[in-house]
Amino acid sequence: MADMKEYILKAETLIEALPYIREFNGKTVVVKYGGAAMKDDARMASFAEDIVLLQYVGIRPVVVHGGGPQIDRMLERLKIPTARKEGLRVTSPEAMEVVEMVLGGTVNKRITAFINKFGGRAVGLSGKDGGLIRARKIEARSRATGKPLDLGLVGEVLEVRPEILRTLEGDGFVPVIAPIGVGGEGEAYNINGDTAAAEVAAAVSAEKFILLTDVPGVLDAGERRISTMTEEEATAAIGSGGITGGMIPKVECGLAALRKGVRKVHIIDGRIPHSVLLEIFTDAGVGTEIVQGTKGAVRI
Repeated sequence: MADMKEYILKAETLIEALPYIREFNGKTVVVKYGGAAMKDDARMASFAEDIVLLQYVGIRPVVVHGGGPQIDRMLERLKIPTARKEGLRVTSPEAMEVVEMVLGGTVNKRITAFINKFGGRAVGLSGKDGGLIRARKIEARSRATGKPLDLGLVGEVLEVRPEILRTLEGDGFVPVIAPIGVGGEGEAYNINGDTAAAEVAAAVSAEKFILLTDVPGVLDAGERRISTMTEEEATAAIGSGGITGGMIPKVECGLAALRKGVRKVHIIDGRIPHSVLLEIFTDAGVGTEIVQGTKGAVRI
């Protein structure tokens, strides 16, 4: 009898997922992957299984990944000095070579291999491939003086050309993208992973843009997870101090994607096994979703 209850529970889980599978069939979902979700093989395997299942039920996943800790370790190993200006990383030409090697090589191919291991069809690429992410040197300024701040080969996105992604999707492949942009002379730029993912989501008119983080989502004053917020509510929470610290750039990145046409943004805890599936295919979700609009939202 105990076994039968367990089987019924599994069946109920599948039934709960059914309307979401039907609704999102054929839609594109962009996932920014990094942080704690990449900490070890077990978490990478869990993520890869989520991506493969999305593909099997007819959803079109696109993965954009980070790799800051891996870059730092390689720079230290190669004894390449690192510098920061007002807390912002400076990317020298020597460091940029390492960024390309680690992001476009080691990390990208490892994620791709995991997805393929579990039955997916992943293809790794960077923003340089096919001119996917066109970029320019970022024009940063000092918060203290307002004067220009030279961050080296750190770039900002000018344009994402989605044709290569549409081609891969149409042929049944999962694009796995390293956030490296290409300039007008073919030079490489180090792009913030969250920003690159948001621009990719906008360019492919994604149904959902999912950011994996190291926290449960956006929290209220009582440290409780907020399940659903509107664009207006999220903006107000930043202004009032309700959203603070490292969550601010995550939410602002999501808001930028919403303004460019992405339907929903999800900020979820990548430390939870199968967090992507739990967020997409369950009624309550496991993170915070931010939706377009100004009135109180209800998760559906």
